[in-house]
Amino acid sequence: MAFESDSPLDSLWKEYGRAFQAWDDLTLGRWLAQTLGQLEGRAWRLSHPLMGAYRLAAQLAHDRQVWFKRLATPPAAYAESPCCRAPFLPLLTRDVRESGLICQHCNETLVPFDEISTDVRAELDAWAQQYEPVHAVAHWDDHQRRRASDYDRAYENAAAEAERLLARAGRELAPKLLNIYPAVIWEDQDECLEVRPEDVQL
Repeated sequence: MAFESDSPLDSLWKEYGRAFQAWDDLTLGRWLAQTLGQLEGRAWRLSHPLMGAYRLAAQLAHDRQVWFKRLATPPAAYAESPCCRAPFLPLLTRDVRESGLICQHCNETLVPFDEISTDVRAELDAWAQQYEPVHAVAHWDDHQRRRASDYDRAYENAAAEAERLLARAGRELAPKLLNIYPAVIWEDQDECLEVRPEDVQL
C-alpha cells in the first residue's frame, strides 16, 4: 500500500502507519509473525481492519528489510515469497490475468498468472474476463458514452455487476486458493465504479 498522494484518506493512512514506526525491527517482525498465525486458514477482505494494519506494518518491514534479517520466524505454513523473501501472502484482484497474485509485503507479482495452479486458474480467467468489460464502463471515452442511450444507467448497472463479481471472488474463488496458500486476501471494492466494501455482500 503506497501513500504517494496528499488526499485526506492517504494522509490518514500515513498517520495510522506512524504507530508502527516507533517499534524496533524485532518487535515489528514478531508482531507480523504472530498476526500471520491469526490470518492463517481464511480468505480476508482487503478492507478488513486487521488487513489494513497488517499492510501498514508489512510495508514498513519491507522498507527496513525485516524479513531479510530473520528476526522473527513466521508460522510454518507460510513459504518464503520469491519476490522479497517475506512470508507468502497473496492478494487476488480483478487484474489477476495481467498481474497475477500480488505480494502484500512488496506489492510486486507474487505468483504470475500462468503459474497459478490449474485447479483454479481457469475459473480465475473466466471471472477476470467477465469483470474486464464491466470495469471498463467507468473508463468509457466521450464517443463510447454517446453511443450508450443512457450512460448513467450503464454505469449503475456496471457497478451492480461489479458488486456481484467481487462477492463471487470472496465467496468462491479466494477460498479455493486456500487449498494452495495458508491465507488469501481478496479485493472487495472498485473505486472507479464507486463500489465500496460495504456494497459487497457475501
